Amino acid sequence: MSINAIVQFLVMGREHENPKTLIADFEHLIRQYRFEYYGILMQPRPHQDPMTLVLAGKWPPKWPETYIANRFVLVDPTVRYLGRAAGAFRWKEARKAFKTDPQKRRIDQMFKEAAKLGLEDGYIFPVHGRQGLIGNVTLGGMPVDMTPVEISLFEQVAKLMFLELLRFRVAGQGDQPQPLPPEIKLTRRELEVLHFLADGMTSQEIGKALNLSSHTVDWYMNGIQEKLEARNRQHVVALAFRQGLVS
Repeated sequence: MSINAIVQFLVMGREHENPKTLIADFEHLIRQYRFEYYGILMQPRPHQDPMTLVLAGKWPPKWPETYIANRFVLVDPTVRYLGRAAGAFRWKEARKAFKTDPQKRRIDQMFKEAAKLGLEDGYIFPVHGRQGLIGNVTLGGMPVDMTPVEISLFEQVAKLMFLELLRFRVAGQGDQPQPLPPEIKLTRRELEVLHFLADGMTSQEIGKALNLSSHTVDWYMNGIQEKLEARNRQHVVALAFRQGLVS
C-alpha cells in the first residue's frame, strides 16, 4: 500500500462537483487499504432525528438491523471511547479500554456478531469543531495495520470527507440538486463559511476548519454580508435560515 493514493485524494478531494463522485473516489481509496465498509456521521444534537446524521456509509446488509435490534449502541465501546478520544483510534483500543466494564459480556457479543458479518476490525477518526466533537468517520472490515503516517493522513481524509459532504448537504446538492434562490449567488467556499458561521464559530475557528487565515474568512464573510444585504453577522445568519441556505 502506498501513501501516494491518500495524498492524491487529499489534493483532488475538494474539486468534486457532486457527492457521488466524491464518495466513489473515497470508496476506491479505502478499498486499496482493504477497508470494505465505512460510515460518515454527524454528532447528534438534542432532539435530532438519528436518521439525519448519516452523511454517507456502507455496511454489511444485516449489520444495521442487528446493531439496532440488540441495542448495541448502549454498550458499544467505540461510541463511548469516541467521546474522550483526541485523535484516531482502532476498535480494539476502545474494546481494551472497557475490558473490565460490567457490560463486557454484551460488548463481546457485539464484536462477535460484527465479525460474523465481516466487521472484524477498524478505525474511527473523530472530527472536532468549536464545541467539541462534531462527527466521525469509521473504516472497517478485515484487520488492517496502518502506520502512524497513514493514520495521520487518513485523519485529513476524514476531515475532508466530513466537511465536503456537509457542504453538499448545506448547498442542497444531494441526489436531486436544489438550486439556490436566483437572487442569491454564493460560491462553494462562501457556503462553507456560512454554515460554520451559523454553527456559532468565530473567524479564527472557521479558518482552522477550512485551512484558511482568519483574514481570508473575514473577506468571504464581507462578501456574504454584501450579497445578503445584511447589517451584521447575526443578520447574515438570520437571513440565511430564512432563505434556506442553512438548516
